[in-house]
Amino acid sequence: MDDPDCDRDRLFATYAQFRAVNALVAGWRRVYLRDVRPVLDRRRASRLLDIGFGGGDIPLALTSWAARDGLRLEVTAIDPDERAHEFVESRGLTRLGVDFRAASSGELVAAGERFDIVTSNHLLHHLDPDALASLLADSASLAPLALHSDIERGRLALAAFGAATKPLDRGSFVHYDGTLSIRRSYTAPELRAAVPQGWLVRCELPYRLLLTRDETLTPQG
Repeated sequence: MDDPDCDRDRLFATYAQFRAVNALVAGWRRVYLRDVRPVLDRRRASRLLDIGFGGGDIPLALTSWAARDGLRLEVTAIDPDERAHEFVESRGLTRLGVDFRAASSGELVAAGERFDIVTSNHLLHHLDPDALASLLADSASLAPLALHSDIERGRLALAAFGAATKPLDRGSFVHYDGTLSIRRSYTAPELRAAVPQGWLVRCELPYRLLLTRDETLTPQG
């Protein structure tokens, strides 16, 4: 998927399948209920930035859940890959209440934008150490609360995901890229060693890591 010359039809099929895959394994409903919903309000609109939106399913889900709960949430979703933006436009997803942009987090920092919450899904394992440091610095500049969710590397996770997605191997990149992503992802001790002070690594099920930073909980002075 990271290859700019990869097959466009298979890439778009992969984006389309993210909704089902993430609903099964990513655990964002739990993250919304525990970490996002408590900071939202019925009167004041909160701003959430999703970084690396891919197929757009996570920011759309967060928007839908907040609306269902009667809470005001304005969601901006960014991805520097123009193909991701082309996908959400081609599916009419840009009309569903999320501000999708072809942009990077660094561009938003430079523009002086601010949000209440920053999120990402399955992004951390794509980043080299310098890119990871930049993402975390951008997150800290953009919002007081950051929630970065990713896979935790494990043999059982690799075997289970590989077996479940093998039938999708020909039509999309979900099987190949998914198994590669598991191999590239962090264990909890590795991620804790890779992030600066102030970031917390939570172990979630099944085989999930949630990297968080909550500025409101940071002692002042």
